[in-house]
Amino acid sequence: MEQSWRWYGPKDPVSLTQVQQAGARGIVTALHHIPVGEVWPQPEIEKRKALIAHHAPGGAASLRWNVVESLNVHDAIKLGTAERAAYLDKYRQSLKNLAACGIEVVCYNFMPVLDWTRTDLAWPVEDGSLALRFEWAALAAFDLFMLRRPGAEADYSPEQLAAAEKRFAGMNQSEKEHLQQTMLMGLPGSDTGFSMHTFRNSLQRFGEIGEEELRKNLIYFLEEVAPVAQQLGIRLCIHPDDPPFPLLGLPRIVSTEAHYTRIMQAVDLPANGITFCTGSLGVRPDNDLPGMVKRWGHRIHFVHLRSTKRDDAGNFFEANHLEGDVDMYAVVKALVQEENRRLQQGRKDAALPMRPDHGHQMMDDLHKKTNPGYSAIGRLRGLAELRGLELGIRKALMQEQKRDE
Repeated sequence: MEQSWRWYGPKDPVSLTQVQQAGARGIVTALHHIPVGEVWPQPEIEKRKALIAHHAPGGAASLRWNVVESLNVHDAIKLGTAERAAYLDKYRQSLKNLAACGIEVVCYNFMPVLDWTRTDLAWPVEDGSLALRFEWAALAAFDLFMLRRPGAEADYSPEQLAAAEKRFAGMNQSEKEHLQQTMLMGLPGSDTGFSMHTFRNSLQRFGEIGEEELRKNLIYFLEEVAPVAQQLGIRLCIHPDDPPFPLLGLPRIVSTEAHYTRIMQAVDLPANGITFCTGSLGVRPDNDLPGMVKRWGHRIHFVHLRSTKRDDAGNFFEANHLEGDVDMYAVVKALVQEENRRLQQGRKDAALPMRPDHGHQMMDDLHKKTNPGYSAIGRLRGLAELRGLELGIRKALMQEQKRDE
């Protein structure tokens, strides 16, 4: 796999020098300073690409911009409003500009309102490092008693309602403000978040369209965009919902293998592909991750590797990369086997771009300002562990092949 690293651009606290020292060579980034829905100008793409490629101190191997994450989809497209035609034109133009600059993999998501949702961005785990965590009682407490979303009570069980009431009653003002701030964060890489007013309005708009209409709008988007990507040689890959279940009244349409099957079959082009995120998909115990690779590996264009640990109530935290509920050995083995198949088929995309997704805040990073989930040392640990796992699997498969011969 092509070892890669998500980088938020020149303002990222993690420098390109540190990325090189971690051993990554592919840079996963986006032009976060351009508003969602607007065209990415070719000069801006070239500027970012050159910044990455020229960063080679001491003659080290240069980095390259190998994946866009994300070329975000405007709400007009997700909602299917009259303005979507103009935003579809802009999206296609951005793809053309990216292709002209030699960038071939574009990750996006179709999550309404929230890009990803956690209720705690600094949850202490046993070794003293800090992890991202999702807790149903905290989410419901925010939803019911702070946001006061109409009809929210119907989305929770009696046990969850009681837990939320108890959770809210036990919070002091500072804790309530912190939870609200966490829930109203904007897109990754953005300096701005939601106000409660804009958040309520956004939830209401998407709550009115429902799951089937949102899926219909996604398929329309792909029908309009994927053929252009195919002609340009760009591989689009949709990221799963995070978390992969409905929340705050929002529909979810990219949470299971069945969801992916409908999307891939609806627009059956190689350019219409998957961002395979084991952290997002692995939160659901009914998702068979190695099986998904075996059945849909030919449409996987980008890989996020991380693990989560669930409890009996459905809460979860982000575990170390080789721990938690994800069978990372089985997943990476299936991915390596998919790469080997691609080599035999002569596919030019045999090496899957992979990045360690998220990581614990630990060691010196505990004293630094970092992007949640994207501190340096936790991801360095994750990448090192995943690199070693892949190497061991490859050597074992080679030995098996020699024995069979």
